[in-house]
Amino acid sequence: MVDDGVWGERHPFIAQIERRLLPELRIKSEQPHDPIAVYRVPAPWRLVGAGNYAAVVAHPDFPEVVVKVYAPGRPGLEEEAEVYRRLGRHPAYSECLYYGDGYLVLRRLNGITLYDCIRKGIPIPRQVIDDIDEALAYAVSKGLRPHDVHGKNVMMRDGRGVVVDVSDFLKPEPCGMWDDLKKAYDRFYLPPLRRVPIPGFVLNAVRKGYRLLKR
Repeated sequence: MVDDGVWGERHPFIAQIERRLLPELRIKSEQPHDPIAVYRVPAPWRLVGAGNYAAVVAHPDFPEVVVKVYAPGRPGLEEEAEVYRRLGRHPAYSECLYYGDGYLVLRRLNGITLYDCIRKGIPIPRQVIDDIDEALAYAVSKGLRPHDVHGKNVMMRDGRGVVVDVSDFLKPEPCGMWDDLKKAYDRFYLPPLRRVPIPGFVLNAVRKGYRLLKR
């Protein structure tokens, strides 16, 4: 557990998770390379997002944190907690406040993903790219290997870049995904095009084509 001295089993939020959220949440991993399926989120909890491993939910009474719940059968919880332990506190990352059986409590990062910036025609300044570069270099300095860093896993917040998913930062193999995204930013993300919305189906086609190319 990564604990700041306040969070623990007696914290009222942990009781909410253990007694209300986990017994009623229904999530399932149906395809290993697709986001998990979310069938039920009990009120007043709200779904924030879903990745390949877990769903992220929030409670209105605790707006500063989110809960990342791993789907049954999906590994990686202990590894992600270890990543956060090594990262400690850094402005471009969240922080793990507590972890229990199948879930993590994370400090919430607000912003908009770079994927949604492109989809909505919201310009992404170079500062965001530089911030993420610095954050990934910091992770490397802590003995981590940034992996699976793409447009849905990084965000822009107040004009600065943040990394929202570190679940694969202990994988041993190298990953050039972020470097490829930077090359696309420099080559194709020209100023006249930055306010032009790109439909989601086009971005998904690009994502699938990229995966095929990298196989």
